[in-house]
Amino acid sequence: MNEVIVVGAGPYGLSIATHLRRAGVGVRVFGDVMGTWRRHMPAGMYLKSTPDASSLSSPNRGSTILDYCNEIGSPVLADGKAIPIDLFTSYGLWFAERHVPDVEPESVVRLARSGRDFEVELSSGEELRADSVVIACGVIPYAYTPPELLALADPGPLPGAVLSHTAQHSDLSSFEGRRVAVVGAGQSALESAALLREAGSEVHLLARTPKVLWGGAPSGDPETWTHRMLKPPSALGAGWSTRSISDAPGIVRYLPAPARLALVRSVLGPSGAWWLRDRVEGHVDIRTGVSVQTAVRRSGGGARLTLASRHGEAGVVEVDHVLAATGYRVDVDALRFMSTELRSSLRRVAGSPVLSASFESSVPGLYFSGLTAAATFGPLLRFVHGSAFAAKRIAAAVPGHRSRVGQHA
Repeated sequence: MNEVIVVGAGPYGLSIATHLRRAGVGVRVFGDVMGTWRRHMPAGMYLKSTPDASSLSSPNRGSTILDYCNEIGSPVLADGKAIPIDLFTSYGLWFAERHVPDVEPESVVRLARSGRDFEVELSSGEELRADSVVIACGVIPYAYTPPELLALADPGPLPGAVLSHTAQHSDLSSFEGRRVAVVGAGQSALESAALLREAGSEVHLLARTPKVLWGGAPSGDPETWTHRMLKPPSALGAGWSTRSISDAPGIVRYLPAPARLALVRSVLGPSGAWWLRDRVEGHVDIRTGVSVQTAVRRSGGGARLTLASRHGEAGVVEVDHVLAATGYRVDVDALRFMSTELRSSLRRVAGSPVLSASFESSVPGLYFSGLTAAATFGPLLRFVHGSAFAAKRIAAAVPGHRSRVGQHA
């Protein structure tokens, strides 16, 4: 029997593999190390999360992003500035070299159940078996484009295509001199709008929300006891709601499914980081309270978007390209490497697998982490900071599952 298989080599996959190895479990990790961050995030981007919430998880000391910065002599985090994407990516590669140096740069093309075990086929053609599999595939399979924009979908390559999702871009400079509509109101939409404008694009930001929300800048003043009681600090921000989901995600699992899903949608919802505001306001055409009613291709190229508001039609925007910054929606059917039989055997809630306290699905030995687990454990699993919670629980559970399988072998 082969080692435990971890599918994915981003922050969650690397953290989980590190904890499993510390627990004495053999692991094979398949994926592109930090691939989502290196290939699907635009150059010039900054992380929205703070340094305290941006470290991968290791049971060994000296593995945080602050440790990495100290090692390379980087001053970037010393004054509380936002973390550049290239620094975070380099940190992830450094973490992998220290803890999971043998990540195999292959894709899992087929995962199926076979008795109590799993059959795995790799892109190289290698076939293997395992009694436990951890899915840490990140967010890219769940990229969501609203149906009203799909009429613009084009199989052609970027940047010539009329429609794309933010997950498809590692560099927005190719849109220089073009008119681009960015659909969305979250950090991805706002930062993409800023990067496009700075690359020489004419940008129109279209948001359903009544107004664009921005996070507050740190005051720099010492917090009083009263302030800490009213708005207790946490790795994900100040306030009782963020403190609760940051410190006690295990409790979220006991809430009714509608309440958990509402938390995922509403807590730390669409907004922009404070340091981004000056790069957007006054530089980008922002239209709030509107949605795209129809989207059609223009005969001369580009797209014509008809907008609507709660009061009726809200005008027309004609652009060369539409960028959907519309986030991600979990649906395990998007994980096409999993066999149809395996996917159909999963208990689900709103497309997400129902998970135990140890992140195990209704299929024994199959674990899910990251965004895929957010419907069970809440918004913390949308962020890098959740990797420690997931890694510790999975590493504690897998040896017990493997023992039970061995007893029945």
